[in-house]
Parts: sequence; structure tokens; C-alpha cells
Amino acid sequence: MKILHTSDWHLGQSFFTKSRKDEHQGFIDWLLQQVASEQIDAVIIAGDIFDTGTPPSYAREMYNQFVVDMQKLNCVLVVLGGNHDSVSTLNESKQILACLNTFVVASTGISIDEQVFTIPDKLGQPRAILCAVPFIRARDVLQSVAGETGLEKRQALGDAIKQHYQTLYQIALTKKQDSGLDLPIIATGHLTALGVSQSESVRDIYIGTLDGFAADGFPPADYIALGHIHKPQIVAKSEHIRYCGSPIPLSFDELGKAKQVMLVEFSGAQCTSLQPIEVPLFQPMQVIKGDLVEIEAGLQSLKTNSSELPCWLCLEVDSQDYLSDLQQRIQTMTEGLNVEVLQLRRSRNERRQLLSQMQSETLAELTPADVFEKRLAMESFESDDEKETRQHVRERFSQILSEVEHQGTDA
Repeated sequence: MKILHTSDWHLGQSFFTKSRKDEHQGFIDWLLQQVASEQIDAVIIAGDIFDTGTPPSYAREMYNQFVVDMQKLNCVLVVLGGNHDSVSTLNESKQILACLNTFVVASTGISIDEQVFTIPDKLGQPRAILCAVPFIRARDVLQSVAGETGLEKRQALGDAIKQHYQTLYQIALTKKQDSGLDLPIIATGHLTALGVSQSESVRDIYIGTLDGFAADGFPPADYIALGHIHKPQIVAKSEHIRYCGSPIPLSFDELGKAKQVMLVEFSGAQCTSLQPIEVPLFQPMQVIKGDLVEIEAGLQSLKTNSSELPCWLCLEVDSQDYLSDLQQRIQTMTEGLNVEVLQLRRSRNERRQLLSQMQSETLAELTPADVFEKRLAMESFESDDEKETRQHVRERFSQILSEVEHQGTDA
């Protein structure tokens, strides 16, 4: 039995106004090739198939076409809902997709029995039992209690999620015993496990309630396929509890570590292989950090970029000076290069220095316009829309300042 574990596709994502459509299509085409060449029996998508609850039509079309292509390859598909996914959006095609060898579990608000089922191999024989756990919404497993403290709410939610896993696992054990077959039990999840490393694009799930789920709350399943964290990693030093990560970089800080999907093989109930398969990068992306000299040197190294696609850049400038003409300098440096600067920001060190400088200065030393410009300099305005917003904010501030100063004169 071969299972491919992936998650966090975020179809429909807009990245600094850029569409990820071509990248996602490249990944899907590549994934279908892996399914065919490796003779995969089932693909599990552990949540966040879409980036928003109302994905654009092209994202839905890609999803539906992927289901059809998987059916042609005689491969089972399991889709779990994530915190970005809309339950109603996933459920609207659930019955139709069930006829195409696809299981959709959008939420835990369905019958318990529908959340534990057998996965067949290419010959239709039962080969694994899945405890299909999507993103668990607190309202699906908890009743609010008046007067509870924040700590009590965190403990109650953690206990409820743990109990949900135990309930499904017991049902899976019963199914395994009734079948008389040596089947592995696989569990899924879309949550933050304690001790994992997150990226900037990961959104907090349980704001103010659950910081992370303790790994000892997972059942003793033979493999646990997790989603929500975009960086691939092992949980609690347990090889069989895995985040596979997102297939494309969803933020610049996800560069530097290869994206992957997990190929999991079983012989009977025994997990015989856990193999990460590296996903190609379908859009050139790079982060360049340093002072202006280092930034320029890094940009010049991109002259040899042979890709037809422009390289998307995040430039983090470390400078002691304010550099009011920073945008113009970067524009001059990038002329003639096959690049697009999507994010231009000051380094964290510089932002801290600006804050420190502002704290050491007294208001008597600064005009209101000085204070405003210093605060504005700590923000990033890369896109045309953001630059237009910055100009509107400046104009509105000048208008308000003029009105206040005029009132002071009248008094």
C-alpha cells in the first residue's frame, strides 16, 4: 500500500497581488506524474486545499480537474478541510466526488462513522483504515461554559480534541478486528502541534484559546498525516507523525528548505518506508539581505538567470540612514534584470534602531510631520496600490494637521 501525504495547497492564493495559478498547475501536473510513476494507491490532502472560503473560479476548476485526473489514474483521493477552507464549499461537491473515488471530510460536524473508513488499493481491496480528522472547530467539540478562564478554555479544547482522536481510533480498532485483516491505522489532523516551527504565512487557528496540541494527545496510529504548518517536519521526534508542509512557498521566509510530499509505504500494518519527495520550484524566488552594496551585488548575480520567468524578490535593506529615495535606488539597480521586486523592507535591526531613536528623541525635537514620516518609514509599501495608499495617507495627514494648526491659530 502506497500513500502520498500532502497539505496546504492554498489554491487561489494572491501573493503580493501575484496569482499562483501557474505554480499550482505545475505542482498538480508534477504530482499526477508521481502518482502514476510510483503507482500510488491513495493521496491524502491534510487541509487547506483552498486559500479562502470563497476561492476564485479558476481554483475550483483546478481542484475539480485534479479529482478527475486522479480517477483516471485509479487512485483514491482524501480531502480534509482546513482552517482556510469553507465547510460548505467543500461539501457542495462531496456527493459527486464520492462517485469519483474521492472522500471529502470538511468538518467534524458529521456522523462519527463517516469519519472512519477503509481505503482500498488499486484492485479495490481494503488496505488501510483512516481516522479522517480535519480542522476541528471548537464549536463542533465543545460547549461554552460561562465564567471559564482562558487557561480553562485552552485545557478544555485540548482535552476535547484528544477525546475526539481517541473515539475515532477505537472505532478504527473495531473495524480492523472485524475485518480480520492486518491493516494499518492512519490518522490525519489540521492543527498546530507543540514545538513546531512556523512560517509567516501560517495563520493562528485558535486565537486566544489553544497555542498548540500536545503530541501525546495523538492516538497510537501507524502514521499521522498533519497539515497547517507549511515547513516539513517531524513532531515530537516521532518519525510517523509528520507535517509534509506546503508544496509551494507561501511566504518568502519559506525559502531555503525544499518543499516536499511524503511517500508512505505499508506492508500489512507495518510501515516499511517514509520517503520525502522533493517538489520542484515552479517560480523563481529569492530573498536578498544586506546594505545597498550587498543588495546590488546580489542583484547582479541574477544576471545569469536563464529562466523565462522573472525572479520574484524580497529585498531586506540594512542601513543606518533613512534613505528616503530607497525605492528609486532599487529601481535603478534592477533595470535590465529579469526580476520583480515584490517586497522591499527594512531589516529588523534597522526597525529596532528607528524605534530606539524615536524613544530617545523628545517631542520638542520633532515636528508632527517628522513623527509621522518616521512612523511611516517603518512600513513597507511595495505594490502600486500600496504606494497609492501611502500617498492618500500622507495627504490625509497633511489635511488634518493643517486643520489642527489652523484651529490653534484661531484660538
